[in-house]
Amino acid sequence: MDEKNRLTKRIKRYANLGSSAGLLALKFASSKFLNSDTDFSNASQLSEMLGNLKGPIMKIAQLLSTIPDLLPIEYTQELTKLQSNAPPMGWNFVKRRMRSELGGDWAKKFIKFSKEPFAAASLGQVHKATNIDNKILACKLQYPDMESIVEADIIQLSLIFSIYKKIDPSINTQNIKKEISIRVREELDYNNERKNLKLYKSLLKDNMEVHIPNVIDSISTKKLISMEWLNGENLLNFKSAKKEIRKKIAINMFNAWYFPFYKGAIIHGDPHLGNYTIRKDGSVNLLDFGCIRVFRPEFVQGVIDLYFAILKNDTELAVNAYESWGFENISKKLIEVLNIWAKFLYSPLLENKVRKMQETNSTAYGAEVASRVHKELKKIGGVKPPKEFVFMDRAAIGLGSVFLHLDAEINWYKLFHSIIENHNIEDIKVLQKKELLKAGLTKRD
Repeated sequence: MDEKNRLTKRIKRYANLGSSAGLLALKFASSKFLNSDTDFSNASQLSEMLGNLKGPIMKIAQLLSTIPDLLPIEYTQELTKLQSNAPPMGWNFVKRRMRSELGGDWAKKFIKFSKEPFAAASLGQVHKATNIDNKILACKLQYPDMESIVEADIIQLSLIFSIYKKIDPSINTQNIKKEISIRVREELDYNNERKNLKLYKSLLKDNMEVHIPNVIDSISTKKLISMEWLNGENLLNFKSAKKEIRKKIAINMFNAWYFPFYKGAIIHGDPHLGNYTIRKDGSVNLLDFGCIRVFRPEFVQGVIDLYFAILKNDTELAVNAYESWGFENISKKLIEVLNIWAKFLYSPLLENKVRKMQETNSTAYGAEVASRVHKELKKIGGVKPPKEFVFMDRAAIGLGSVFLHLDAEINWYKLFHSIIENHNIEDIKVLQKKELLKAGLTKRD
């Protein structure tokens, strides 16, 4: 596509976003500047509009909804619902997209190919198919013109953050915007996702409780990824399961996300319900690998150092941890404020006893803590979060929600220590380099 056509697609995107996004900005500004009582009855319409538009604006909306006090509660509630419920492409669009990826004879590569998608998400949709080797597949097909849509949405993100900066400078969003932009662009390249998938398959090869699909490279492209179909159910179907099965699922989810992080400084950055399923035996299917974050090994060291700093009330070690992450202008007061959030995240890991992930068993408690941190940051002049925090924090919050759903009682302290036992930063460096090379990936900033 030439630049003129790309520009045309972007202009259309701006037009589609304009009225609803403008209304959101108007109501938001009114409530912030004038403390007015605003009618938010159209919040659900905004959510629906974003879903209809597809693209990264859905992901952006999800992330914005997690920033304390940024949006009115009515909008936050609606935007958090945005997961994998976007309206799908019709069959005629699907056929054209498949033809463009695999050629005019694409249908001959399959025995069956479902006309209706199994799932529709922000950047693409999944069709169930059977290839000529009689293997049942999940074919993830990207929506058309997503490159242009992504660039348009990133510009919209810049606008939203510039408004936010003027209203509330307590959180410097420069690194947040940069991180989101990089990761969303990465997700467009399904060749990269295939490598991510193979990376995780290697990292978790010794864990029989986590299943990762095999990729069928011969019928995969930059905008189409065909992989083995894995049967499983939504996590919410297990909320009323027996205590032991819920405990097993919780342990498996914990290991699936945090073993790669603490051993290789690599994490799955998007643990929402559409990105995994659960088998009857409590084992986990990981399904989506578009959002994989590779960290500096020093960042992981900082995470572990901060844990022990809080456990032992060691202020100097906490300072070292925050500095290693890239926090600037660290003061005693900033440490105190940041530790409020850190203690909330680490709290289940600090006690050597069987307990729930959060004793309150309420998602509202996390929001309350975040809001408190936000108010304290305002008092001391704000903070500039390092870019690595965006998806690390997102993963932690997302998994916290999973554990709340399961209501499992586990000795999280022992589980955590079993992963970080004999931790050595040099081992992380060696393993990360080896696994990235094996998967054909380069280290990403």
